Amino acid sequence: MAQAHGAEVTYLGAMGPRQGDIDQLIRTMPSKATHLLFVYEAGPCGSWLDRSLTKKGYDCWVVAPSLIPQKPGERVQTDRRDAVHLARLARSGDLTAVSVPKVDEEAMRDLPRAREDAIRDHKDATYRLTAFWLRHDIRYVGRAHGGPAHLRWLSAVVCPPPAQHIVLQEYLRAVSDHHDRLQRLAQALQEHVKAWRLSPVVDALQALRGVPCTVAVPLVAAMGDLTRFESPRELMKFLGLIPSEHSSGAPRRQGSMTKAGNTHARRVLVAGAWASRSPAMGSRHLHLRLEKQPTIIQDIRWKAQVRLCQRYRRLVARGKQAHGGTVAMARELRGFIWAMAKEVPRGA
Repeated sequence: MAQAHGAEVTYLGAMGPRQGDIDQLIRTMPSKATHLLFVYEAGPCGSWLDRSLTKKGYDCWVVAPSLIPQKPGERVQTDRRDAVHLARLARSGDLTAVSVPKVDEEAMRDLPRAREDAIRDHKDATYRLTAFWLRHDIRYVGRAHGGPAHLRWLSAVVCPPPAQHIVLQEYLRAVSDHHDRLQRLAQALQEHVKAWRLSPVVDALQALRGVPCTVAVPLVAAMGDLTRFESPRELMKFLGLIPSEHSSGAPRRQGSMTKAGNTHARRVLVAGAWASRSPAMGSRHLHLRLEKQPTIIQDIRWKAQVRLCQRYRRLVARGKQAHGGTVAMARELRGFIWAMAKEVPRGA
């Protein structure tokens, strides 16, 4: 707690994590300060505390840990030091508060992230099954390893030792369970996005190549209302796609991207940019998504498709690696995403 600009920060102690402990602290704080400002780092505890304090009429900042200034020589980290450090930075105005999502936006964040977890679990289960049949020389005569035909063939395989047969069946059951879980989450994602208030923005972004529903929903859920960004560069900063810089004097030295923004949004954006490496053209699924979009959205989509493909080819011709060129395309793609969001009616 800092009572005045020039006063020393006072540490009052720790408090419990329950709502009643927080309410008790709030009741005792007005006797020590006339204006209360609550600050905490964004993390696994979520945004419920910010909503609770804001509903009671208090100011609350949720700050990004990656944007908190740190002393280069500081190597001791404790809860007390962190609390005092945050109080001093809040008093000096050196903290950057993040945008707290609404309840429906946070729910739509959880759904695609659960789908990402299901994809990772399915891959891990598939790797374990593959390692098992490779380790025991169980050879498949077909071509599609890991496909439905291969899994049906494996389910009919009988290992002579009973213990190994049990392991094979358990690995097969794990792959099947994770596949069914992935299908359920994908279906739920398609259903719940229809009732979401940002559904028009999701539909508009699907006009872009490489941005299906499974990419558009995590993007919009992570970034929220895109109209709150004044320019595409602010959006690029939010995603951590701006290059790092270590310059001294006249020479300017830029490095790789900072990665200081939202990890989930940056990942799906780069994944969507991979599809723009090929020549500009339209697939059947893309044309079906374009049928319900206005002309301005279709024009932005085509401009993005042509520009991104040309930029990628120029970068590769100059010796740029494929991944670096894709990241550069992701930076360009975020500008077209911002332009599309601006064309969607705000009342949607």
